[in-house]
Formats: sequence, structure tokens, C-alpha cells
Amino acid sequence: MIRNQTTIKQVTHRTIRAFKERTLTTDELEMIKEVASQTATSMFMQQTSILHITDRSKRDKIRQITNQEYVGKNGDLFIFIADLYRNQQIRQQLGKDDGRLHKTDIFMQAMQDTVLRVQNVVNAVESMDLGAVILGSINNDPFALLDVLELPPLTYPILGLQVGQADQQPQLKPRLPIEFTFFENTYQRQVDVKQMSDYDQLVQTYYDLRAANRRIDSFTKQITSQKLNCHKTKRDDLWRAIQSQGLCRD
Repeated sequence: MIRNQTTIKQVTHRTIRAFKERTLTTDELEMIKEVASQTATSMFMQQTSILHITDRSKRDKIRQITNQEYVGKNGDLFIFIADLYRNQQIRQQLGKDDGRLHKTDIFMQAMQDTVLRVQNVVNAVESMDLGAVILGSINNDPFALLDVLELPPLTYPILGLQVGQADQQPQLKPRLPIEFTFFENTYQRQVDVKQMSDYDQLVQTYYDLRAANRRIDSFTKQITSQKLNCHKTKRDDLWRAIQSQGLCRD
């Protein structure tokens, strides 16, 4: 198996949720900006932007939305945005209409660009011996988030990212065995939950630092838990929030 400095960092990735009381240095921040800007982009449309949230009030409000006390507490907080607004302005100022900018296809391209940018930045952060946590929880209340961020039309916040100097050493969280997630040519439709028993036992030995060092449920119990049961949450407003920004109107 090929091992180098990069792949070792990747296969030993740990999510960090506790950061020391320091912000990024100028050099660290500039490297993050450069790495983000060089991330692959669909059709060279470059339909993504980043908000660096340094305003304490905004950080507090985002923390309330996520319902995660570590969000915005220490380290640096970034919001990664699918951004079609910039290209709309270019088209309009050059005498063109919005074209396909309101189509789901174009939003999906922007979202993919944005997610790639997040992972690229995480790789860079970890290469600098810093830690990171990706924050899907920013969309726990989509309309509240849009209000906090004061975003223009044709933009939407996809993920948050908090980075900084790690102040914890979490365990390596066990992932599904490769045979359940990697297939050659044809998707393997036969899923036998009994074959996941060993993995379930492994997961149950993992301590999740978000729950005060308590062990977590097995993987299959998590999949059959309230997480995926039918229940109303503010995340159900995601589609309406996206469309309220003029996106996915087809």
C-alpha cells in the first residue's frame, strides 16, 4: 500500500471540535485562501465563495442555529457558499440575461464546487498540523442562517468549517468496511444487516467527545433511530430557502 505524508494525514483524519484560544496566523489564512482558489471547478464557472466569520455577534447566532456549543467559540469560522450571484452580475453588466443561472443543474455544479473546496481546505489545514470540523449543522434553520449572513440572491451557504489549533485528541472514528462502500463496475444491491455485526461492535467501542466521552450506539441502531425517522424539523425548509434565493427555479 502506498503511504506518504499526504495519504497518512487523510487516512488518520479526525474531526476536531475543541480548539485552543488562538486564530489563524496571516500565513495560515493566506495558504487557505490560495488552496481554496485552486480547487477544481465545473466548466471553469468558479461558482463558489467563502465568508470568514470574525464578527462575534454573527458567530454567536450561527452557534445558536447549529445548537453546538463549540461552533464559533475558538479558532476561525468559515461559511462556504454556492455563488451564482457573481456570474449573474457579470452577465447583466455585459448585456446578457440570467440564462441558466436559475436552473437546478447550475446550482448542483456550484454546490459540487463548494463541497470540493471544503475538502481541499480541510486537507490543507491538516497538513499544517491544525484541526477542522465540517459543519452541516449551519442549515439546521435555513432562513435564520440567510438572515444572519445577509446573502444576496443566487447564493446559498452549503457548509461551515471551523479550523484552528486542536485542543483534544479524539479517537479515529471507525468507518464502514470497504466492501460495503466500494464496488467494481456494478453496484451491489444485496445488503445483509447481519454482516454488519462486527462493525456494529467496533462502533460501540468508540467514544464520541460530543457526548462527554460516552460510547455511541452501533451503526445500524443509528440508522434506525430518530435521525431518519419521519419527523418535522426546520431542515425541511431547505428547499424553500434555496428557491427563495432564486435558485433551482426550474
